[in-house]
Amino acid sequence: MIDQVRPAQLSDWFAAAPDAGRPLVLDVREPWELQTASVSAEGFDLLTIPMGSVPDRLAEIDASRPIACLCHHGMRSLRVAAFLEHHGFARVANISGGIDAWSQERDPAVPRY
Repeated sequence: MIDQVRPAQLSDWFAAAPDAGRPLVLDVREPWELQTASVSAEGFDLLTIPMGSVPDRLAEIDASRPIACLCHHGMRSLRVAAFLEHHGFARVANISGGIDAWSQERDPAVPRY
């Protein structure tokens, strides 16, 4: 089962597995969306791979790290999180509410679109 983590709870979710390696936020939005709004990597690494490219670029993602997937509202990222889990990634979460919720709960400087 995929963990559903609100942006405000993300740090706690990452901290729950301190020995799992440096946390990663996998942003699966399209390039135009990244130009519109992006998150600052504070306490985690940020990797951007559009959802449709994830299968071809799977080798770029370290399965040993805790990974939280991010999109606009949380639907695409949930699909990517399920895909990662299916491929053996052990600690995967969906950032529910996506970057829209991120702007409301974590960083109001992130534009909403």
